[in-house]
Formats: sequence, C-alpha cells, structure tokens
Amino acid sequence: MNIEGSVLALSGGIGGVKLALGLQSILAPAQLTVAVNTGDDFEHLGLAISPDVDTTLYTLSGQANTELGWGRAGETWAFMEELGRLGAETWFRLGDKDLAVHVERTRRLAAGEPLSDVVYDFARRFGLATRVLPMSNDRVRTIVETSAGTLSFQQYFVKYACRPRVSAIRYEGAEHARPVPAALAMLQEPDLAAVVICPSNPYLSIEPLLAIPGWRAALRATKVPVIAVSPLIGGEAVKGPTAKIMRELGLAVSALTVARHYEGIVRGFVLDAADAALAPRFGMPVHVTPTLMRTLADKERLAREVLEFARALRRTGFPAPVCPAGR
Repeated sequence: MNIEGSVLALSGGIGGVKLALGLQSILAPAQLTVAVNTGDDFEHLGLAISPDVDTTLYTLSGQANTELGWGRAGETWAFMEELGRLGAETWFRLGDKDLAVHVERTRRLAAGEPLSDVVYDFARRFGLATRVLPMSNDRVRTIVETSAGTLSFQQYFVKYACRPRVSAIRYEGAEHARPVPAALAMLQEPDLAAVVICPSNPYLSIEPLLAIPGWRAALRATKVPVIAVSPLIGGEAVKGPTAKIMRELGLAVSALTVARHYEGIVRGFVLDAADAALAPRFGMPVHVTPTLMRTLADKERLAREVLEFARALRRTGFPAPVCPAGR
C-alpha cells in the first residue's frame, strides 16, 4: 500500500497483533512501529517474562506457534517435562526456544540494559524491519481483584483461565512510569500518518499503556488521527475475556462502551458491520466493516481500510476527541 509517513500501532498480545501483522504486510519496511503492553510482564522461575512483547516478536517474524496460539513454532518441551519431574510449578508453560529468550532477557536486564534495547536487539535478530517497543522501561504490573483474591494478570489469565469474577483492575507503577522515549518522539514526528489502537482488550492490554500519564498526554496532543478498532463483534469478543470482564465490572458490552473508554484520545472508530446500527451514536467519524481476522488476507484488508480511513480523516480534517452519546 502506498501511504506516506509512518504508523504507530498500540497493541497487546494475540488479538492486537493480528492487525499489526496486517499493517506490517502492506506497509514498506520500517514504516511501522508497534508499542506493546508490558503490564502483563512478570517474574516466573527467576526469569523476566514479557508475554505480549514476545507474542508480537514471534508473530511479526513468522515464528509464532499457530496451533497453540502462543509461543514459538516448532517448539520442544524438555525443560517443562524435567521441571514437572522435579516438582516445580508448570502452570505457565515455557518451551525450550521460548526459554532461551527469557533467560537472555533476564541476563541483560540484570546487567542494566533497558527493556527497549533488549527488545530492539531481539527484533533485529528475528529479522524484523518493524520496530517493536515496550510501552515503558519502567515496571508496570496489571493486578486483578477477583473472587479468588488479588491476582497478577498471568495468574488470572493462565493459572485460573479467567474463571474468577473480576471486581477491579489496577496498574501498579503506572502513575510513576514513563513512556519509552522513542514512542514519544514518534508521536511528534512530522511524517507520522496515524496512530492505530489495535483490537486488544481495552482493560487488560491497552489501559496499562494509557494509565501512564505521559502516554495519555502525548496521544491527546498528537496532530494525526488516532483510530481505535473495536475488539467486539455483535457485543461479544472473538476470543479472550473482554466481554466477561465488562459484564463483571458492570459495563455494557458494546463498542460504544469501548469508545467511551478511549474518551479524549480517539478521533475515529472502526466498527464491525454486525454493530453498524450503533454508528450514529458515536459522535465521531466511524468506519463500518467486517473486523474478524481469520486469514492473512483478512488482516491485510482490515489494515488497508484502517489506513484509508486515517488518510480520509487527514484530508477532510477531523474533530478533537469526543465522547460518544449516551454516556
């Protein structure tokens, strides 16, 4: 696709990186930067684990395990098998190739390297021209208050398979964290064409980033269209606990609720065709299209439409961020 300028995508893990892959596929090399949630990061077995960052690296480099939906392709499991034999925790599964990534990241972080430098080097070694950035080099941790007690995100998501009822979510450390400097610089670059909020879970994958004051302020101030893609289709999530969490938090499971969550930031919203009747209530430009991404062709088509939508907004002008009607 012939688009002038660069694109910044904000993403979590599996759901968001589908669109990031579509964007990478249609853009020229090095045109795309993906800023990734690190609220899911945690320490396990003495290792620094960055699940969303690694999912992004593996997917964009063609090394993702498409059968499992997470981890590396062609993985082996000798480490986990031996760990289980020794009686250690095995609820968070680390394949042998994946383990090497965690061990090397842990070593380099302990030596004083910022996470962004480690991720940059890993991306280069995986053959990526796309720039992948962690949302911050500072520690931010998503904590979920549930019917089973206070859980780290990975405990909630993996160990308990999202079963406990959620009563609150908080982002420890976000108020003192700073965005990665390269992301802030990009938001001020004159050749930036669009910011795309990928269809990741708004509360678990995007809000950890937005909870960092510097990120929110920079997104409000940017002069290009900030476009959010709905993670809901017909009032349900394709995969993951988005709809479940919204219900448990007392929120209407609707793309309108998602748009309100991004109040003050988004200038345009991509709505699934199943929810087209909601479009007049958004109070901002809306692009209606099928958003389900099963194949690479689906991802590329949606990416093209998102960027064409951004181009149209830049050409015709776009309003300041507003809140949808009906709040």
